[in-house]
Amino acid sequence: MISNVYEAAGGEETFRLLVDRFYSGVAEDPILRPLYPEADLANAQERLTLFLIQYWGGPTTYDELRGHPRLRMRHAPFAIGQRERDAWLARMTAAVESLDVPRGVRDAFLEYFEAASRAMINRPG
Repeated sequence: MISNVYEAAGGEETFRLLVDRFYSGVAEDPILRPLYPEADLANAQERLTLFLIQYWGGPTTYDELRGHPRLRMRHAPFAIGQRERDAWLARMTAAVESLDVPRGVRDAFLEYFEAASRAMINRPG
C-alpha cells in the first residue's frame, strides 16, 4: 500500500509531465478540444496539475488559489456525455501509461481517473 502517491510518483515533476502529455492530446482531439473555451490551454493545464498534486498528497496550492475543488460544479457548464468522458479517459490513460512510475501508482491513477471521469458525466449520450 502506498501511503503518499505524490511522493511515490516522483513529486511535482511527474504530475507536470502527466498533465503536459494529457493536454498535448487534448489540443488535437476533435471531441475534447471544444470543451476548453480558452484559446490557450495553459490555464486549464495548470489548474489540473495543481489539483492532482494536492489530491495525491502534495502541496495544497490548488486550495489556496481556487478553494475547494467542487469538481462536478466546475464541470457543470460543459456538456459531458459518455462520448466526451470516454475520449477524456482515453487521453488520460495514454498519458498515465507513458509515465515511468511504480505499478501501484499507475493503478491508483487509472482507478481514480476511471471513477472521476464517470462522475463528471452530466448529459445523456
